[in-house]
Amino acid sequence: MNRAEQRVAVSLGARSYEIVIKSGLMGELAMRLRAITSTSHIGIVTDRHVAKHYLQAVLTQCQRAGYHPVPIILPPGEKNKTLATVGKILDVLAKERFERKSLLIALGGGVVGDLTGFAAAIYQRGIPFVQVPTTLVAQVDSSVGGKTGVDHRLGKNLIGAFHQPKAVWIDPMNLHTLPKREWIAGLAEVIKYGIIADRSFFAYLERTMPSLLKLDSQAVMQIIKRSCEIKAQVVAEDEQESDRRRILNYGHTIGHALEALGGYRSLIHGEAVGIGLVLEADLARHQGYCDAGTVERIRSLVLAAGLSDRPTSRSAEKVWTAMQHDKKAKGGKVRMVLPTGPGCVDIFQDIGQQEVCES
Repeated sequence: MNRAEQRVAVSLGARSYEIVIKSGLMGELAMRLRAITSTSHIGIVTDRHVAKHYLQAVLTQCQRAGYHPVPIILPPGEKNKTLATVGKILDVLAKERFERKSLLIALGGGVVGDLTGFAAAIYQRGIPFVQVPTTLVAQVDSSVGGKTGVDHRLGKNLIGAFHQPKAVWIDPMNLHTLPKREWIAGLAEVIKYGIIADRSFFAYLERTMPSLLKLDSQAVMQIIKRSCEIKAQVVAEDEQESDRRRILNYGHTIGHALEALGGYRSLIHGEAVGIGLVLEADLARHQGYCDAGTVERIRSLVLAAGLSDRPTSRSAEKVWTAMQHDKKAKGGKVRMVLPTGPGCVDIFQDIGQQEVCES
């Protein structure tokens, strides 16, 4: 194996696949396709921003390798993660006569990955797809685990399906074309992994955050690999989120509420999650699950990454109302993941309005 190449297995029986992390991997996509598919019919789903950087090169290498790639270019942004956008993908697949053995490539961030995966899950009752994530959020989180879907105006990811990719191919070099805001936002998901599962990784992030903000290649490779390892282990233990996988929602219950309150325009996903990491830790402190020192370490790391630790102009009552549309809400309470210390969380705590508004 190439020393510059890192592999992480996602063990799910017949649905198992590998995450491959390698600088320069974007130039090898066509070659790698030969190992996972026999079809020549490839759909490349991306958005306008990503297309400017990568689409033509991917089309050219696929054509030279004998594939027949069909580009499907979507408008960018979370606000376009809708059933209507999935319909546009399906229209192209039907028009181009894609079959069950045809394959889709999700070339982009988390929105593109979720849309592509959901379209692949429902077209002809399921066709294969590959994740080629180009943002930090997608590389360390959303491309792994098979969650696909779209937003509803009342809540994030309310419509979707579990559909595992055939492979996840990550090129850290893609992050150099990422806007600074997107890069910083992605660090929230990385910090999450340290809080929920790895105390040593959390401490590593505290030490290396200045290097990460400078896109130090060794540090970037380390955080991508370790984040993928944690996510892969959790997914292997609980593929469809019946129990342990829920720890991955830490920071997201409040984060998703803040995204919805802003109409998926004012905060991007990682920014909302960063705030959620701090607010949910503070809620845990109020409930007696962790001490003030834990909250301050989390807050300090979030701030060191360049993220905010609090929402602007959002009352606790409005946040609570938005949280009621979360998939985990039941009977006027919300099941939340709360930290007990760096590297450890407590899951399934039923939290009511009074606790949220008082914290």
